[in-house]
Amino acid sequence: MTDRPELDPALFRAEAISAETRAINEAIVKMMTGMAEWWDVGAQTVRDARARGEGAFPLAPKSPRARTVEIEGKGGHKVPLRIVAPDNPRGVYLHIHGGGWVLGAADQQDPMLERIANNAGLACVSVEYRLAPENPYPAGPDDCEAAALWLVKNARKEFGTEALTIGGESAGGHLSAVTLLRMRDRHGFTGFRGANLVFGAFDLSMTPSQKAFGSERLILRTIDIEQFGDAFLAGVADRRAPDISPLYADLKGMPPALFSIGTRDALLDDTLFMYTRWIAANNEAELAVYPGGAHGFTAFPCEIARAANARADAFLARVTG
Repeated sequence: MTDRPELDPALFRAEAISAETRAINEAIVKMMTGMAEWWDVGAQTVRDARARGEGAFPLAPKSPRARTVEIEGKGGHKVPLRIVAPDNPRGVYLHIHGGGWVLGAADQQDPMLERIANNAGLACVSVEYRLAPENPYPAGPDDCEAAALWLVKNARKEFGTEALTIGGESAGGHLSAVTLLRMRDRHGFTGFRGANLVFGAFDLSMTPSQKAFGSERLILRTIDIEQFGDAFLAGVADRRAPDISPLYADLKGMPPALFSIGTRDALLDDTLFMYTRWIAANNEAELAVYPGGAHGFTAFPCEIARAANARADAFLARVTG
C-alpha cells in the first residue's frame, strides 16, 4: 500500500474548467483558425513570424541581463546557450524550448527564464539546438547532450554551483528526458537533481490522446503532431526506440520529476503514461493536472498558468535546496 494520492477523476470533468480557461481556449481557436500551416509556407517563414510576435503565443520581451555563449557540440558544431542568471545562483536550470523540434528559439522565453532565476534562484541556460526539417534527428538531441556535458564540466566555474536541473516544454520536455537518458547511458552521469517536464511528447509513435485529438485548432492538433514528427524523424523507422520515444526506455536512476499537463492537451497521455513509468522505475515524481489547460497553456495570462509556473518554481527551488 502507498499513501500516494490517486489521480482525481474530477480534474477531467467539464465542470472543473474555469470560465477564464474556457475563454482563453476559445480565443486561441478563433485566432488560429485559418492560419497558414508551417509545412505549406515553410518552417522559416513561421519562425520569423513568431519572432515578430505573430501567432497564438504572446511576444516575449528580451531580458536585459541575458547573454549568449557558444560551446563545442558534436562534430565541431557550435551550440549557442542563452543564459539568464541571478547573482550567486543556488543551482542551474538547463532549459530546452518547445516548438515541435521545428519552431521556437532560445531567446523567445526570456520572461520565463527571468521568473525561474528570480523565484528559484537558478542560473537558466537555454539551448539553441538545431531544428528540423533542415537538421533532423539526431541533431537536436546531440546539441542538448552537448549542453548537458558542458554544464557537468563547467557549472562550478561558470556559476559557482554544481546543483543541476533540467526541463522544458513540449518538444523540450521530450529532449530533456532524452538528454537525461543519454547522460546516464553514454556518460555514466545521474547527477541532475530534478526534471521539470511540461506537457512533453514522450511517445513519438503516437499515444491514443495524440491520435484522438482531432482537428480543433487548440495549439496542437493530431496533424501537427504528425507533421512535426515526420520532419524531426525523417528516415527513422523505429519510432519506439528509447532515444526517440523515452516512454519505452529503462527509466531507472532518473531524478525527481514534476510532470505538468492540461486536460485539453493532445499530449495528455504522454504525461500520464510517463509519470506512471517514472514511478514504476522507483523514481520520485509529482503529477500536476490542470483542468482545461491547452497545449502551451503556461504561456498565457491565466490562473492555471500562474499556478503551474509557481509550482514549477517551487519544485526547482526545493530540489536544489
